[in-house]
Amino acid sequence: MKSKFVSADDAALLINDGDTVALMGGGGGLMEATCLFQAVERRFLATQTPRNLTCVHALGIGDKQSRGMNCFAYEGLVRKVIGGHWVWSPRMQQLALDEKIEAYILPGGVSSQLLREIGGARPGLFTHVGLGTVCDPRHGGGRMNASAKDDLAEVVTVDGREYLRYKPYAVNVALVRASAADEDGNISFEHEAANLDAASIALAARTSGGRVIVQVRERLPRGALKAREVRIPAAWVDAIVVDADQRTSYDIPFDASLSGELTGPQRFELEAPGDEPFNERQAVARRAACELVEGAVVNYGVGVPDAVAKLVARRGELDRIYQTIEHGTYGGSLLDGVLFGYARNASAMLDAPTQFDFYAGGGLDIAFLGFGEFDALGNVNVSKLGGLTVGPGGFIDIAQNARKVVFCGTFAAKGVQLETGDGTLCVVKPGEVRKLVQQVDQVTFSGPQALLRGQQALYLTERANFRLTPEGMELFEIAPGIDLQRDVLDQMDFVPRLAENIAVMPASHFRREDDRLGALSSR
Repeated sequence: MKSKFVSADDAALLINDGDTVALMGGGGGLMEATCLFQAVERRFLATQTPRNLTCVHALGIGDKQSRGMNCFAYEGLVRKVIGGHWVWSPRMQQLALDEKIEAYILPGGVSSQLLREIGGARPGLFTHVGLGTVCDPRHGGGRMNASAKDDLAEVVTVDGREYLRYKPYAVNVALVRASAADEDGNISFEHEAANLDAASIALAARTSGGRVIVQVRERLPRGALKAREVRIPAAWVDAIVVDADQRTSYDIPFDASLSGELTGPQRFELEAPGDEPFNERQAVARRAACELVEGAVVNYGVGVPDAVAKLVARRGELDRIYQTIEHGTYGGSLLDGVLFGYARNASAMLDAPTQFDFYAGGGLDIAFLGFGEFDALGNVNVSKLGGLTVGPGGFIDIAQNARKVVFCGTFAAKGVQLETGDGTLCVVKPGEVRKLVQQVDQVTFSGPQALLRGQQALYLTERANFRLTPEGMELFEIAPGIDLQRDVLDQMDFVPRLAENIAVMPASHFRREDDRLGALSSR
């Protein structure tokens, strides 16, 4: 057979005007085909082709500067973007804001699972995920600007129950990242820090009659890969590009503890005293960790939930829960910030669509997630803030399906000044941006839908804590030192129900002290 190995620039020539291109990756360079992305960018800047692409991606891809989705963020290069998470490409966000492209969002899991359905030539993805949120056609249908006109989903009824059918589409090109390819074109993920939706993307393009282009770090002899090491068979692959400089992340050349090739006892390096000054994020994390129970299957989101994950690790309690992230990883020590999605010394790695199947089926006991704002009905918005398209990532798939969802965040934003660390909390300046609003700009989590499902929902901040009840949002706890009227109620846009006995959070949550002692309860 003719060799499938080509240069990155030749691979970019396989993309035609108007193609739908499926991309993969996560923040920080996780399984990102950077070399291929840059080749497409070079071609466009030199020739103004390809043009009018539709780009589809489940998770956030980029570095907020020049890599990832930023390589596609040019007027004329893209016409339409269906993205799970947008914040890693401010330039693409600006194109959406300026109505230069059609901008859409889909839940990250839905996006990955829909690609799998396309790969099986099935009539779309039928799921409850997204009902009552911005992805429901009755609430916006995932359209993020005026230029977006298409309906990505429709409401259907099966056996008397409502579902969303996310509509299939043809994938003309799949740009996939992997570790190695043998001479025949068999593909291995052995040195990657996740699997993501690589196989689903490749199969969707193959079934659509499209082209599958894979970037790898190594070219191996025929027969070098064992059958069980092959994650994408040669029969699915059209072209392979070798990038000898391919890295585990943008900043990490290669780390076998991130690819799961090193195993052993879990380790967590305790920060030296004073490395991270105590602040309100840690106070929220301490309160949130009180919701954990031994044996729980848990997911952590970005933002303040990172602090919860760190707290559990510092306390040496990683072996008392089942820790998961939507990228498909179980266990290990989670990395945060730009490296969210990586886990050091993980215990298992699944394909992302399978992980999202587990979530959609109710496998999560507790999810710790952030919030941009929440309202009187318990709705949460993380997908469109300040007019910018943010996207939910895996938020909708996770928040809608966990038995208990614990939203963690700061009470207000911009200009907030707090004093804490002595066992109390003092609000010096309340903040210019209110996050507890009468009605959220966009519904990424539906409080009314949660009540119908019988789901527990808590909303934890450093000043006061709330829970969702059939009678409305109820304030049930405040921080020590907080004046309920001045610091909380006067800084909200809605009036919550007040619990009959409003508790004061333990002073220990607000003291500068070592977090080594655990607090998990037994089931």
